[in-house]
Amino acid sequence: MKNNENHTLVTFTVTEDNQNIRIDKYLTNVCQNMENFTLSRSYIQSLVKEGAVCANNKIVKSNYKVVKDDEITIAIPQPKTLEIEPEDIPLDILYEDDDIIVINKGKGMVVHPAAGHYSGTIVNALMHHCKDNLSGINGVLRPGIVHRIDMNTTGVIVVCKNDKAHTSIAEQLKVHSITRKYEAIVYNSFSMMEGKVEGPIGRHPIDRKKMCINHKNGKDATTHYKVLENLGTKYAHVVCTLETGRTHQIRVHMASISHPLVGDDVYGPSKDKFKLEGQALHARVLGFIHPTTNEYVEFEAPLPAYFVDLLEKLRR
Repeated sequence: MKNNENHTLVTFTVTEDNQNIRIDKYLTNVCQNMENFTLSRSYIQSLVKEGAVCANNKIVKSNYKVVKDDEITIAIPQPKTLEIEPEDIPLDILYEDDDIIVINKGKGMVVHPAAGHYSGTIVNALMHHCKDNLSGINGVLRPGIVHRIDMNTTGVIVVCKNDKAHTSIAEQLKVHSITRKYEAIVYNSFSMMEGKVEGPIGRHPIDRKKMCINHKNGKDATTHYKVLENLGTKYAHVVCTLETGRTHQIRVHMASISHPLVGDDVYGPSKDKFKLEGQALHARVLGFIHPTTNEYVEFEAPLPAYFVDLLEKLRR
């Protein structure tokens, strides 16, 4: 390994047991065995797109398959100084140890900094609470963040304090082995008390801020739902269990079967008589294999006050 001014250059020689696989998968495999850092597959894919990966001194594209004795070089940018400021923001911590911190996220709070939200995020709060003890895999704007929920969705998320924990939980997310149960209040009562929605989710072809069921460019997505309570004929309280975790998955899937979430002005009615701050959706349960103990752990975030109040109103 040698450094230039702006990058760390890392070189590997492809062995027989790793040949004939895509370059991103190959680098993900070999980088997992390195002691100094870990790179996620999505980050490696971005480096490939940027022309930062070479095979035998020639830049390769993402569909390149490695061959035995290929000399693969990856130019990894030097870490940037994080410009996001730590902020003393209270966190509702459900659990914490040396590897992970499990948080009950409040409504209206953004998980990580992005355009228009560079302060007041969970990351700002974590940087104050955890100091430097956050994984670095997802870059300078998302330290520790292995998954996220929407700004107006409440409930449980897990944050990783080191790269080992991050890699472990990211792999569980990838193979859909994590338990994720959400509670929602939706429009319209149900005659079938449980069911499954399947439909690939991708970017909306016209409105790029929205997701939709997109059979051409979407990724497979499956949501299981169970009705906890029909609230008259106009509303229902449901629990949704995710097999996959696509952007806006529950919101898109439930709207696709004529049960949009109450308060969701993107996929449901534009006007909400309850004047909610976004969709009535709560990440209730999160369960996974702990990255160090290798035991299954499960965490639950109680329903927030606004959700309970709305249920009481709809029961009257």
